[in-house]
Amino acid sequence: MANPKYLYELLLDHCSSDTVVDNLMIGLVWTLCQSNGQAGTGLAMSPGFATRTLAWSGGLTGKPITDLAAWILEWDPYQSTVAMAAINSCINSRPLPESVAVEHNGEHANLAVFEHFLPQLQNQNVVVIGHYPGIERYQNQMQLSVLEKQPTAEDLPDSACEFLLPKADWVFLTASSIPNKTFPRLAELAGNAKTVLMGPTVPWLPQLHEFGIDYLAGVEVVDSDALYHTAAQGGGVRIFNHGLRYRIAELTPTNSMSWLKRQIADCAAERTRLTGDMDSWYAAGNSSRFPAYQLLERVNARLSRLDSSYKPLWDRYGAQP
Repeated sequence: MANPKYLYELLLDHCSSDTVVDNLMIGLVWTLCQSNGQAGTGLAMSPGFATRTLAWSGGLTGKPITDLAAWILEWDPYQSTVAMAAINSCINSRPLPESVAVEHNGEHANLAVFEHFLPQLQNQNVVVIGHYPGIERYQNQMQLSVLEKQPTAEDLPDSACEFLLPKADWVFLTASSIPNKTFPRLAELAGNAKTVLMGPTVPWLPQLHEFGIDYLAGVEVVDSDALYHTAAQGGGVRIFNHGLRYRIAELTPTNSMSWLKRQIADCAAERTRLTGDMDSWYAAGNSSRFPAYQLLERVNARLSRLDSSYKPLWDRYGAQP
């Protein structure tokens, strides 16, 4: 299991950009960040409780995306949520991994991931972290336990994770656990299970296999305007009918290697471009520091960590046919 801090370093690496925030909206259920001319739209689940004391309200538009991303290390739930949405806006501006689009019917679109895996879940011990509206419809097909911070009906409190996750066959883990900092422990407890990290908050990172994640069930934004207006108008599960759809990527060694290799090539090209810009800056006689020097440093850090993730996979699986 990777060091917990490593995940948050990865998230910041993938937000190494000079992009600024075009739009930031904290909705009733979803927080949404748009950057790079809406080419990047990122989501994170809103904290779920009201507050009147956000001192930075109204001042985030136009800020560097890296400023917001840095809040992922904070414990304030609103700051970490904004950070997660900002980071996802950066990640989603890049090509998505090879993945399967999940078809769904309109009535229970938010349950499309469970429908996809349903044949494999029959009579299995399944633990779901986070209550997905309508999830109880599967309770007769599997041994289903739902853990929730604010449990309702048949839900169990999240403290039950210490007892249930080590014995589970399958674990469906909400990606909201990343900004609220419970992810490292939950992933560790689920080490013996097939684990699916899911939800609109999912960051498309191949390195999540290092935390024992077997599948990423994240989202693809297909209509950013429809998604924005639905989320801004209090949309919860309705965002799955207006603007996005689920995609599932299996984090096999082969898939992860292919994905990492593409990211390494893209990052190396970005470094080459920035290095060329820096050479031109100093060749033109400028004596002050290259304006994008910090960005270049962040790109170098991201490339180094990508290489560090790729090498163990290559050493173990690269020579196999």
